[in-house]
Order: sequence, then structure tokens, then C-alpha cells
Amino acid sequence: MTSNALRLDYRIIYEAVEPGARVLDLGCGNGDLLYLLARDKNAKVQGIELDDAAIYECVKKGLSVFNSDIKSGLIEYPDQSFDYVILNQSMQEVTNIDFIIQEALRVGRKVIVGFPNFAHLSARFMLFFRGQAPMTKALPYRWYDTPNVRCLSIDDFRNFCVEKKLRILEAYYLGSKKLVGFWPNLLALNAIFVLTGEGGSAPRKDADHHES
Repeated sequence: MTSNALRLDYRIIYEAVEPGARVLDLGCGNGDLLYLLARDKNAKVQGIELDDAAIYECVKKGLSVFNSDIKSGLIEYPDQSFDYVILNQSMQEVTNIDFIIQEALRVGRKVIVGFPNFAHLSARFMLFFRGQAPMTKALPYRWYDTPNVRCLSIDDFRNFCVEKKLRILEAYYLGSKKLVGFWPNLLALNAIFVLTGEGGSAPRKDADHHES
């Protein structure tokens, strides 16, 4: 497997992580991303995952993965023990997100957060014109079987960062196959933010990464 074979959000995260970094992935799935980070970038990787089948796939790749629930925090990890903590496509599934992000910032210098954008045009269309709970490529669940407990948009998360004094170092807005260059809150299916708790400044527009 090469990095080009990864899905778009994984490729963005792969490029964002520096060679030799210490990486903790909260909800690492089958370990494809961690495997490439370890193999190609000599990263020191560790994962946390709940799904037994996914953990088995990680073990087959030779990865260190713990079966644990992040809802109770990361108390077993000392402060600043990682360079990056990844929270991709799982933030919207936990109830105590403020606590989880603060814990991630405690154990990591930077936190990479990825989530589906509930304000995408297709989601707005379904809700406004059909009167139905939205289903999109980034939200492929019906209202009764979705793991998502939070419905947030890109603008919601930016406002959250301002309120909690989190500094946005990088922001990426993802379409189905490439990055979105304008109106991300309307046109992006997913978003990825690189955060730090240092500085407490408002999000910087010049940190955004766009492609048309």
C-alpha cells in the first residue's frame, strides 16, 4: 500500500505528520494510516480502537493498539507524550468532546481533528426540501442507526475553537475527491483541523489550505 492509495482524509493527515513523530490515533480503525506513518515516516505510532475486528487487522500489520474507550480520557498517558494525537471521524460520536480534546492537547503537542460537515449542501437540501434527516457520502447513516451523537458544521467547530482558545494551525476542507477551495461550510463534505492549545488566538485565515 502507498499513501496515494489512502482515502483523501488519511492522505491529508499523512502529509501533515512530520517524519519521526510520536503519534497516538484515537479510533485508528484497521490501522492503514498508522501502518504507513510507521513504515514510510518512521513514526512511533500507537492506536486506540474499540472494534475487535479492526484491532485484529492492526495486529496483523504489527501495530500497537489498545482496546479502550476514550470517553474516560487518557489518564494512562503523561503530559506531552506524543507529537500528534489524531481524532478523525470519531469526534462527532462522543458526548464529552470538550474533555476529550483537552485530554488530547494535554498528551499531544498538536491534535488533528477530522469530522463530517453537517452543513454540506446535500444535507441542507434533504432537510429543507424533503423534510428528512440528511444522508450524504460523509453521513451514510439513517437517523436510527447512526453512531453520530453530534451534528456540527465547519463554522460550528471554528466558533468552538475561538470560545475554547484553541489555535488552528492548519485547516483542510474536503470534497469527495479533492480539497474544496471556497465556501467550505456549504461545499465541503469533511474537514480536518490541526490544533494546538498554545497561544489561544482566534483561527487564522492564512492557515487554511484550499484547492479548486
